[in-house]
Amino acid sequence: MTHTIHIIGGGLAGSEAAWQVAQAGHRAVIHEMRPVRGTEAHRSDGLAELVCSNSFRSDDPNGNAVGLLHQEMRSLGSLIMQAADAHQVPAGGALAVDRDGFSAAVTAALAQHPNVTVVREEVAGLPPEEWGPCIIATGPLTAPALAEGIRALTGAESLAFFDAIAPIVHRESIDMDVAWFQSRYDKPGPGGTGADYLNCPMDREQYDAFVAALVAGDKIGFKEWEGTPYFDGCLPIEVMAERGPETLRHGPMKPVGLTNPRAPDRKPCAIVQLRQDNALGTLYNMVGFQTKLTYSEQVRIFRTIPGLEKAEFARLGGLHRNTYLDSPRLLDATLRLKARPTLRFAGQITGCEGYVESAAVGLMAGRFAVADAAAATLQPLPQTTALGALIGHITGGHMSAEEPAGPRSFQPMNVNFGLFPPLDRMPRGEAGRRLRGPEKAALKKKALTDRARSDLAAWIEGRQPLPAAAE
Repeated sequence: MTHTIHIIGGGLAGSEAAWQVAQAGHRAVIHEMRPVRGTEAHRSDGLAELVCSNSFRSDDPNGNAVGLLHQEMRSLGSLIMQAADAHQVPAGGALAVDRDGFSAAVTAALAQHPNVTVVREEVAGLPPEEWGPCIIATGPLTAPALAEGIRALTGAESLAFFDAIAPIVHRESIDMDVAWFQSRYDKPGPGGTGADYLNCPMDREQYDAFVAALVAGDKIGFKEWEGTPYFDGCLPIEVMAERGPETLRHGPMKPVGLTNPRAPDRKPCAIVQLRQDNALGTLYNMVGFQTKLTYSEQVRIFRTIPGLEKAEFARLGGLHRNTYLDSPRLLDATLRLKARPTLRFAGQITGCEGYVESAAVGLMAGRFAVADAAAATLQPLPQTTALGALIGHITGGHMSAEEPAGPRSFQPMNVNFGLFPPLDRMPRGEAGRRLRGPEKAALKKKALTDRARSDLAAWIEGRQPLPAAAE
């Protein structure tokens, strides 16, 4: 029997959820309000538009939790990963994409799928009861009417945090007599060579002046958002500078793993990195340079960076407010709203953070919805997997019954090994030698990822009701 499942929101989570529903043989109706109504961050009406960075972060499935998440999503037929792999651009050990090509591929795949319908309209308020099962994947920029409907239904205030966008620079305007190509530690990645970032060095005097300018620069005011906390994973560059003069050179501007070929014996005090943003290599984004500086201040201050004195910007940085649910209190283990179980949530509105994480939650929301429609039970993912650990964080799977959830305890989170259950036994070296330091950390990550792959394979083989690969 074929069922219709409505998906509100055509971002990464909504697009992935719709794909999973359609691939299972059911009808997916995507309600996307753009271009009827725009947002503070989007620039196009394409599905799965990337509004901030173009990076899906590390693609290492053995030593990084997000790389493991990539691998798990590929094994479950993810449309988002399929499009990302097809439109990757060089980015060292990371998986970065041509943002326009990526969005166009997702949009085309869904538009051409016989089981998918895309409706361009705003869903003002909660979806009507007669729609039946719905997935709300409206992301951090949920329209006010829908957000108010959720608050009225749950009796709980959504939480909020700021998210900032990094500037993008035209490649031809970068001074290549100053900047050079190199990935940190010369590490190659998908589609890359180990020399994938543009690096602009600063000496101590230049760095100190830059930090002072960031702190003193004019910022955009958001009085109606005062009291809204920042998410630490996406702090504006000037907010990091305000935390101390050395913060940036130990964060996004750290000089380690890089050598200036024009002065190999002189270590820079700090380095600004730029990462390729499109397939043509004509645009580069400033890594870690999310900002709420005014446009004129961005141009003035960022042109003091060596190599960027004549930089031309394809896009300047910006700031918008993100909202998310108090999910451990409001959602059940399958992402359904406890107050109205026909509503299921996916993506950043659930309290995950990051492109890949949003799509991953969308993937599982789609599969949970299909199982419900068929009156079947989809067994929980093992929390030893990246997908299971992420869902566990969102739904409170790691909280004891006595542990309170709420604004102080539940915060947006990227997938990380801290969300995984501990190993039963710590790995040891040859002849049972106890490991320490980096060697111990590397083997521990390898053991966690090996366990995750084994447990996900068993889950797929024994309990997975949907096709494991996208066509």
